[in-house]
Amino acid sequence: MDTTQKRQQETAVVSRMISLYCRKKHGGKVLCTDCKALSAYAQDRIAHCPFMDTKTFCSNCKVHCYAPNMREKIREVMRFSGPRMLFYHPILATRHMIETQKETHRTEKKHEH
Repeated sequence: MDTTQKRQQETAVVSRMISLYCRKKHGGKVLCTDCKALSAYAQDRIAHCPFMDTKTFCSNCKVHCYAPNMREKIREVMRFSGPRMLFYHPILATRHMIETQKETHRTEKKHEH
């Protein structure tokens, strides 16, 4: 998968997770102001990530470029939406889990040497 595709995939996953979170927590059919700001912030971080070639997802990155308050907000979204993604977006969720496992396996192999 090339870098452009990885950015698009990560953006899609984050957008869907924020959308699910907002719909369930804030009750609207469209993103509320706070969730819209978080989504734009996350998309900007993904678009400008210098490590996209070598990482899978932000959660697997050694450098955390999110501001502390935004990092806490995205963690809250991930904790809530992550388990629910399998029911609402099963293909995205499955792909995300597979990529996360691959990255974990690669990281473990690097640390063995």
